[in-house]
Amino acid sequence: MPAPAPSADPALPPELEELRAKAAKADEHWERLLRQAADFENFKKRAARDRQDAARLATESILSKLIPVLDNFDMAMAAANNAQAGSADALKVGVNMIHSQFKAVMADAGLEEMDATGKQFDPNWQEAVSHQESAAVPEGQVLQQLRKGYKFRDRLLRAATVVVAKQPGTSESAQS
Repeated sequence: MPAPAPSADPALPPELEELRAKAAKADEHWERLLRQAADFENFKKRAARDRQDAARLATESILSKLIPVLDNFDMAMAAANNAQAGSADALKVGVNMIHSQFKAVMADAGLEEMDATGKQFDPNWQEAVSHQESAAVPEGQVLQQLRKGYKFRDRLLRAATVVVAKQPGTSESAQS
């Protein structure tokens, strides 16, 4: 509600005129604040919608690349169910091709395999499930990788599960 326009009535004291002018200015600032608050709320809603759309598009993109891999698995399963003698090698070749295709799609999406075999144990990227004595491999080095680790860009998705070498004759309690 706009404030009434100040009158130039000489009978009003100057303090009342000043008060009316300040009230009009306060009303103007209040209206501006309400508009900015509404604009900010609209911005937050639009930003949330944009984030959802970006996530949806990213998911659609990866799924559209995985559909051909799924189709090839379906064909391989159908071939396995109708397998005749001697076709096991052809099925094996087909499954290997699908595996390579799947790994390529995942790599294109940013997934990176981490091979820990033969490297120094790093608890940031690997999970040791046991120690094994070895005279041939230096202590603290990964002797065997039981499960591959994966990272997406520089973020760990799954640590590699490994067996770490220790010197022969050392006990587990001395290791800790």
